[in-house]
Amino acid sequence: MSNLPTSHWYDLTQPLSIFTPPWPGEMPLQVHFFKRLTGSWGGGQGANGQLIEWSNNTGTHLVGPRAFHSGARAIADIPLRDLSGEAVIVDISDLVSDYSLYTPEMITSRVTVKEGDILILHTGYHKHGYDQPDVVNSAAQGGIENKEFGYYVRHPGPSPDFFPWAMQMKLKMIGVDCGSAEHPMNTSIRTQHGREFLKAEAKLGRPWDEVFPPDEYHHLSHVVMPQHGPLLVESLGGQIKELLNQRAWVIVGAIPFMEVEAAWARVVAIRPPAGVDEATFFEEMRTADTLDLTLPFSVQTPQWANYEPLTVKYTKRVGGQYFGLGRNNAHCRASFHLATHMDGEKHFWAAGRTIGQMPFDYWFGPGVIADISGMVSDTSVYTPAMIESVAEVREGDILLIKTGYYRYGWNSPESDEFRYMIKHPGPSPDFADWCLEKKIKWLGVDCVAMEHPMNTIQRQWHPKTFAEANQKLIAQYGADWDEVYPLDKFYQDMHLNLFPKGIVHAENLGGAIARAESGRYFIAAFLQKGMETASMWGRFLAVPL
Repeated sequence: MSNLPTSHWYDLTQPLSIFTPPWPGEMPLQVHFFKRLTGSWGGGQGANGQLIEWSNNTGTHLVGPRAFHSGARAIADIPLRDLSGEAVIVDISDLVSDYSLYTPEMITSRVTVKEGDILILHTGYHKHGYDQPDVVNSAAQGGIENKEFGYYVRHPGPSPDFFPWAMQMKLKMIGVDCGSAEHPMNTSIRTQHGREFLKAEAKLGRPWDEVFPPDEYHHLSHVVMPQHGPLLVESLGGQIKELLNQRAWVIVGAIPFMEVEAAWARVVAIRPPAGVDEATFFEEMRTADTLDLTLPFSVQTPQWANYEPLTVKYTKRVGGQYFGLGRNNAHCRASFHLATHMDGEKHFWAAGRTIGQMPFDYWFGPGVIADISGMVSDTSVYTPAMIESVAEVREGDILLIKTGYYRYGWNSPESDEFRYMIKHPGPSPDFADWCLEKKIKWLGVDCVAMEHPMNTIQRQWHPKTFAEANQKLIAQYGADWDEVYPLDKFYQDMHLNLFPKGIVHAENLGGAIARAESGRYFIAAFLQKGMETASMWGRFLAVPL
């Protein structure tokens, strides 16, 4: 994939914050720090942990077919090929206004839409996003437009023939830069905000139910679309205005959630490098062997040690709900350290950056997958020499380490939670210094932690395993654990010694890492842009170079 390292990347993701308004009536993001480096709760185990509660319809997210049809695919059932593809970004902002309808003709008057495209609509209504400057409106209270009403209640929506046209064109996804890919008056907002509905109907100039017959629309949006239609991506933002009326390769890096109907997503558009034509670049992307290194995100996923597991509470169902109200949704609660995730600086370094504060280009770039699975065993130690014996590591690389312990993950036929969580191998005492010398960008590993488990609280919780690890270390180094790894320097070595230097890491990589060979790759982490979060789940991809 020779052109990917020099391609141009654009972030189309709205920042996710405790201040991000949720879909009306849903759970806003809540972030609770449940332990600190100073040991305020949990015995000083050396990490800033977070327990969060959220609805998946907050911030930039993918709406899957199960949102409207309980028998349809959950997010984790949607393959990567359906979450990426050639896209066209169309600017219709000058053609729409509060409550108005957009039509297929508006789209095709501005851009060429090809069968199978991803279609992204720039309505301009991301200007009402919570993170955007105020919009002056002398008729509004305070002289400024209400952000939440502008973003969720008054944005334009599709005409009656829009979704049938989208299905005829076999569009893969429809993305919008506002609160919903549906007209707000064809959602529960119609009944939540009756005065706004009267304004919308007056602007339409005809009875709303005459233009959108309720039973027909319900059948279209809740039965036909989930079975045959495009996926929906909502609350886009970021750099969308830099791509108006252009084509790009779009990846919707949705968290592969097993039980739910929608999921947070980092949405990225990629343009070809200078001198490379679009057709060549898009064909390269289409035929690339893209490896999805992400574990399914599930209530079944084991969490780290004493952290909170994922729980999901369904807050509403399609069944028995009348027009405009029938959508599946979920209220979720979890700590971050389960499934495939990135540990951010602030997880261990109090002065560090949150995930959302990291520069966008930190999360992708050239790197290496090093398969050392034949060199390691339970509680053993791997070294820089092992990495360099299987792959060429260059300065500034992203480094992913394949220990082979993905085989013992929760969703594997060889699942062995104790081996995966407590007995996985870990880095040698010189490993962190080597990472600094090589200026590694960030790290990743296919087991529960980048640390050796006996340099974490697991040493205290599992003395029998520690004794076994200590004997193995003596055989390798001729010295016992506390001589090789003095506690004051090596407790949580890969966190405490590297995070202040800007080298963070991903844990619980899996999936297609099973077939990844040692070599050079273009690697990317698609992480929801959490402004207050110390860590974050994501979608992790690698393309051979």
